[in-house]
Amino acid sequence: MSDDVSNVSNGLLEGGPLKELLENAWSNRQTLFQQAKQEGSDCYRVFHGAAEGIQGLSIDCYGPQLLVQSFHHSVPSSQFLDIEAFYRAKLPDLKNVVYHDRSAKSSRRDSNDTYEVSDAIEGAELGVAYQVDVKRLGQDPLLFLDMRVGRQWILDNAKGKSVLNLFSYTCGIGTCAGKAGAKAVWNIDFSESALAVGENNALINGLDLGAMRFISSDCFPALKQLAGIPIKARQKRLKNGRMAKASLPSYPSLPKKQFDIVFMDPPRWAKSAFGTVDLVRDYQSLFKPALMATKAGGQMVVCNNVAKVDKDVWASQLVRCAEKLGRNIEIEEVLVPYEDFPSFDGNPPLKILVLRV
Repeated sequence: MSDDVSNVSNGLLEGGPLKELLENAWSNRQTLFQQAKQEGSDCYRVFHGAAEGIQGLSIDCYGPQLLVQSFHHSVPSSQFLDIEAFYRAKLPDLKNVVYHDRSAKSSRRDSNDTYEVSDAIEGAELGVAYQVDVKRLGQDPLLFLDMRVGRQWILDNAKGKSVLNLFSYTCGIGTCAGKAGAKAVWNIDFSESALAVGENNALINGLDLGAMRFISSDCFPALKQLAGIPIKARQKRLKNGRMAKASLPSYPSLPKKQFDIVFMDPPRWAKSAFGTVDLVRDYQSLFKPALMATKAGGQMVVCNNVAKVDKDVWASQLVRCAEKLGRNIEIEEVLVPYEDFPSFDGNPPLKILVLRV
């Protein structure tokens, strides 16, 4: 694959060039497809944006469905039909082809995520089944495919361990931990409906729900309780200029507790009454309590999905944060998304570090 960014199209191409790019991407995945067939997997990315010639276009296979998403330019109906025809010829069992136009600035803000579990469409990855209906309202898929390498790591390492899954979304990591034979799995996310999908994922895999918890909570109060850090209300300025403590929303009570494995995949930015998630300027505010909730000799898997964050700079910040706490961490492994998520320079936006505490 060429590293020449100048050859990348800013929009969709007409006719032959579009089909040629789709064909090249398909050809580059033949080894992946063979491996997926052996594993029984039917969830993977088949076209990956600028790295394969069209900026902002991603195409994912989720079981019997194809999800087409555009992030910079809308896909004209004629070209969407060309894309659909191409993949129906390649995937004879394909049922639904769904298009999510995410090019408008308001596309995420105006969407309303709903996660229905009745009559859910299922897909498979690495021997694990997931609810993957992409026709629902809301534009985020129920399973982020670039995290497959993280789910593989959990499948390989979670047996007999206690696992804390932070920002768990629909609990793909937690489901893999349960599948691997973890002795306890705590999934924490603010969204009750996403956790409901996670619980359904556990059920369709025949997992013991007695060993799993699905905790709807802002991650800041959850982490601080697990770490034994007091939860303090923020100060706010009143109209008369005086400062007063802001009232805090209610949150579930959790004990001080440490885990063998802590997995943390936060969003780029989010703000609540308890704090601000900011992966560019302040990853440490999350990392500190997460580290305190990790047993000595345990492992942390930490993720940063912001492209402009340099992996080595970020890693050095985490090391310094640990040193200030009087704890040493060692970078055991760097996990890189699989080959269906190619990058120009070998440095994909999603960075995953496995740390030994």
